[in-house]
Amino acid sequence: MARIGLISISDGREHVHRRNAEFIQSKQDALVRALRAAGHEVVVGDDLVADNVLATSVARGVAAADVDVTVLYYAVWSFPHFTMLAADATRSPLVLVASTDPTEPGLVGMLAAGGALDQIGRTHARAWGAPDDAALVERIGVQATASAAVRGLRGATFGRFGGRPMGMNTAVANTDQWQREFGIDVEEIDQYELVLRAERADPGEAKKAREWIERHAAGVHYDGAKLTPELLERQLRSYLAIRDIIAERNIDFSGIKGQPELTENFATMDVTEAFLNDPYDWNGPKEPHICATEADMDGALTMRLLNAVADTPVLFADVRHYHADRDIWDLCNSGQHATWFAARSADPAENLAQVNFYPEVFFFPAGGASVQHIAAPGQMTLGRLTREAGEYRLQLMLGEFENYDAATNKELVDQSTPEWPHAFARLDAPGEVFLSRFGANHIHAVPGDHRPAMRVVAEQLGIRLDEWTRQ
Repeated sequence: MARIGLISISDGREHVHRRNAEFIQSKQDALVRALRAAGHEVVVGDDLVADNVLATSVARGVAAADVDVTVLYYAVWSFPHFTMLAADATRSPLVLVASTDPTEPGLVGMLAAGGALDQIGRTHARAWGAPDDAALVERIGVQATASAAVRGLRGATFGRFGGRPMGMNTAVANTDQWQREFGIDVEEIDQYELVLRAERADPGEAKKAREWIERHAAGVHYDGAKLTPELLERQLRSYLAIRDIIAERNIDFSGIKGQPELTENFATMDVTEAFLNDPYDWNGPKEPHICATEADMDGALTMRLLNAVADTPVLFADVRHYHADRDIWDLCNSGQHATWFAARSADPAENLAQVNFYPEVFFFPAGGASVQHIAAPGQMTLGRLTREAGEYRLQLMLGEFENYDAATNKELVDQSTPEWPHAFARLDAPGEVFLSRFGANHIHAVPGDHRPAMRVVAEQLGIRLDEWTRQ
């Protein structure tokens, strides 16, 4: 959850403030309780703001706590210039919140303050309601969650293993633009480093991992050629290698080129990427490390933001096929779907029971395992950051993952590549709109409806929002 700063603004007349202070404090305390009950950390200003000196000093104190968003609270009529001074003392996004108790003109205070901020071009959001109103708390929470996601980009390092894969321009972003717009540094790492580290990785740990997979997976389908215990362990040693590199170089999120060098001469990175994105491995729970296949920079950036707002692993997939007769999309990638998506359970055994490890197909002569499953059903938020004429935009939609009986599932997967993972998605975006306008071959998804937070993310990043819904 996010860290929220809270400052209550009062009337500048001493005798009026003295009369109102207890009322303001009671409303503030109730709002703090509600926000904390929702799981947020709240940093409260050390005084009610009733003069110009306090407006600056209280705001500076809250800003020093490195909050994700600052709530300026209006329970009564409040002098607008206090808001202007407080706003100038903090760089965080602002949410102006008014109490709707009719006994005091909190709405008037918020509107006067908001209008003053408009005049100087200081962007802000507004919300109103009783302090314990669930809708108000959610609205503030959306703003704070989005702010935390955006702030989390600044100072982050992306580890790019390899360069542009197979001429895929949409997988490569301008590093200067990333630094300027998002505050992200890009660390370039040759894939040879991964190969060297994998060869030196602990064979005992790789064997332990392989045996754990064999115990829990629906099947590990060794064929003696494209998939052997030795090849699976090579993939698992690659996972160990990249974990070491991530730790040594303080990499926050990453992408692996893979094709064609690794996939033709070493092994696919499907197992490595799947378990990096999972919230567990054979040693127990862990934080997902966002990793995009084909070193897809904008894909990884989208995944990092979705992970921050949803607090779950993020799906990475190709838009493989549109079954127009069913109005269903087959989101299918060469094997990097996190195993968590198979059942979306906190218990890895429950997820792996739905996962098969199949020999890689003809595209990948080096072999290894593809991590195959059909994603569990449920509501999903889908989208991607894409670029048009060099400018970023967020393409966003709601959808539903669907699952069918065994015969239908087989019929559908057999039409494309059955050895790879699939998510059958019914999108809010009409097929004609999506295929005409979507700006990449890769798409990303998290469970639930997180569009409100992602809309705020786009606004705070200053990028265009393309949101698609059915009419």
